[in-house]
Amino acid sequence: MATWLTKWEPNDEKFWETEGSKIAWKVLIVTTLSLILSFATWFMMSAIATKLPGIGFKFDKDQLFWLAAMPGLAAGILRMIHTFLLPIYGSRHVITVSTIIKLIPVIGIGLAVMNTTTPFWVFMVLAFTAGFGGGDFSSYMPSTSLYFPKRLQGTALGIQAGIGNFGVSVAQFMTPAMLGVATYGAAEVFTKTDPKTKEILGTEEIYLQSASFWYVPLLIILAIASWYMIKSIPVKASFKEQLDIFSDKHTWFCTVTYVMTFGGFSGLAAIFPLMIKTVYGDFPDAPDALKYAFLGPLIGASSRVLFGFIADKVGGAILTTLTGIGLIIGCVAMVQLGVLTPTSVEQFPTFLYLMLFLFFITGMGNAATFRQYPIIFGHNPRQAAGVIGFTAAIAAFGPFIFATSVSAFISNTGNANGFFYSIAAFFVVATLINWWYYNRKGCERPS
Repeated sequence: MATWLTKWEPNDEKFWETEGSKIAWKVLIVTTLSLILSFATWFMMSAIATKLPGIGFKFDKDQLFWLAAMPGLAAGILRMIHTFLLPIYGSRHVITVSTIIKLIPVIGIGLAVMNTTTPFWVFMVLAFTAGFGGGDFSSYMPSTSLYFPKRLQGTALGIQAGIGNFGVSVAQFMTPAMLGVATYGAAEVFTKTDPKTKEILGTEEIYLQSASFWYVPLLIILAIASWYMIKSIPVKASFKEQLDIFSDKHTWFCTVTYVMTFGGFSGLAAIFPLMIKTVYGDFPDAPDALKYAFLGPLIGASSRVLFGFIADKVGGAILTTLTGIGLIIGCVAMVQLGVLTPTSVEQFPTFLYLMLFLFFITGMGNAATFRQYPIIFGHNPRQAAGVIGFTAAIAAFGPFIFATSVSAFISNTGNANGFFYSIAAFFVVATLINWWYYNRKGCERPS
């Protein structure tokens, strides 16, 4: 089978109508389904980690936050590599291999949770490999930007990234759903205790490994589909040629704004379940973290899909500015309303609604920024694709930065107030950069 398409001119209306549209939308369907599993496997450790103490693992709160952080560290590193793979190897090879390689963490983590003597360092290595699912985003999105004409890139990227982001909710929703499903291995005894007295409140048998193993057949199916249904676009460049994006200051400005939007989304998604458990877990009738954790990523992903269409109509820059303002207000409110230092579980609904507001706003910002970048670098589609990949790589460190920072603030000050003030300050800087260069009247590159 031929790997590379011989001709690709999506901005030619006749070509798009007769050939391009059918191919592009078919590829978008396959890659988006695969991207859902990428996000799900990337964030599955943050969901699984909340259940580890209950089945006998002696990991403390700091260790649990580190398990949630490691996939983010890996994803950021791997996205830097993925940024340069597409013009060298093409969409078919990159997406097929990146799909099948995710079998390593899903099988490894499933086996590890079945033995409570599995050392912490093994879990750290496996958590790092879960970052495979976060790394390949920097191949998927640049690939999609090449398949579609400029007028549809905001829509296409919004659909793919938005629906792909649903994978975070899939991981956090399917983890409790799969606990009662026997797959491979024996059940573990989950012990629920009173957070203050440590009195045993009850036990139940669960299959925590099922929360990992259920991805295996889906990954195999999508790897096969990727190989047979994707042909690569003939946009080729060596590693050295692709480095030209770093000489443009706008690469760095776009990186800052995407760290605000996607870094905010992925970081919040990584810490959300553990924040619920850590901040509200010691109260009587404490909320079950996994009962609520999937809601944040679900809302963030939904708003990303919605605002992909809106960004095509009104432009991305104004939405990115509004995103920054919303995030600043939300972060300050988290501290000022006292939901990070609660005196009773009755404050949990306010905490939950504020977190969901932050997720919604980051989703809007994710759609807005991905609409901006192809326009900011519209003079060179290959550069635009490279910038999308690189900015996504840096933003993928969000889970690592958020999880380790929250853990450090809680350990040193007893709460996460300082963390939310810190990211609010960063959001102020990112918003000003976006407004000055891309949004204000007479700006350098309106988008």
